[in-house]
Amino acid sequence: MQWFLPKDYKILLLSGLITAGLTLLLVQLGYVILDSGGMGKPLFVLINVLGLSITLYIFYFLLIRYPMYQVLGVIGLLVIAALAEHFLHISENPITVPFIILFWLAVAYLILPQFFRKYWMGILLAYGMIIAYYFFSFISATDYGGDDRANFAKYMLLPIPVFVALWIYEQWRWVQNLKADRTKAELTLLQSQVNPHFFFNTLNNLYGLIIEKSPQAPDVVLKLSDMMRYTIDMGKEDKVSIRDEVNFLENYIALHKIRYQKNVDIQFDHEVDTDIQVAPLLFINLLENAFKHGVEPLTENAYIHLSLRTIQNRVVFKIANNYETDASNTKNGTGLDNLKKRLEHAYPNRYELSMDKTETMYAVHLSLLLNITAAG
Repeated sequence: MQWFLPKDYKILLLSGLITAGLTLLLVQLGYVILDSGGMGKPLFVLINVLGLSITLYIFYFLLIRYPMYQVLGVIGLLVIAALAEHFLHISENPITVPFIILFWLAVAYLILPQFFRKYWMGILLAYGMIIAYYFFSFISATDYGGDDRANFAKYMLLPIPVFVALWIYEQWRWVQNLKADRTKAELTLLQSQVNPHFFFNTLNNLYGLIIEKSPQAPDVVLKLSDMMRYTIDMGKEDKVSIRDEVNFLENYIALHKIRYQKNVDIQFDHEVDTDIQVAPLLFINLLENAFKHGVEPLTENAYIHLSLRTIQNRVVFKIANNYETDASNTKNGTGLDNLKKRLEHAYPNRYELSMDKTETMYAVHLSLLLNITAAG
């Protein structure tokens, strides 16, 4: 309960003075907030004490949150309206209604300052026209009375549903932007997780060549440099050319062909529309898995067959490799899990990912449905 206890006693004292002054004014003007009626005196006193305490804390928290002149200005509008209503007859009182309107506009400004500042022209225009119409009706009426004021109330209430709907829309849009920002942050994190996973395997390849003092090591360094530059420069982009992805996969395959001393049947068939763009580094995880769990454990007859095609607004990637039966239980790893999460973010409800497994072959089929704006 520490948060409920007031800490600024000067503001608490000022709140008490405002509460007492406003209460005395309302009593003098004849506004009875609570009549004892038939209730007992202890209950009557308790309810009044609770009411005054709540009012005191309301003023306290208003003064803590908002500048004093703003709070006093809002209260002043209400006081002027109350004084006019008490001392002037309705037919001679053009003050109460406009000041009540201004009071609620000021309250709205305190509660929703950003919304009010954004739409202040529309709000002031709407209620400016209403107040102008009120003065016109008041002046033109021969005997302005309570019925005229009651009929005018509908004009006061008319803009409220419009601004409430607008405020709800603003909140909905804010939530959507927040979700989009969070999705973007999560997607960036997942893309950053792809790079260490890939380079860990690639550096192992390079390490093996250096140990063997292979003359092909410099070529591997150059290809690794090109791939690293691609992952750093393009990996952070939302979309990249599918042609660049093809080149990236070809470099990766060429790097592994340099490393292996055994014959590996690698076939990469691609036919793509170069204007198509896709999320970066989507296919490398599947190719990595094919090498790691298929080619590396096998001593002979290893193969990887992959294809990448674009068909209208769809991208289809297929990859198949053989493997040793004992190594099949290690097929799914962190890279594949990250790929699934990235697909959920980048292509929600617009992708198909399926696996087909036999005793000696493992195949993956990935299909992406692009947005209309993805091409060109």
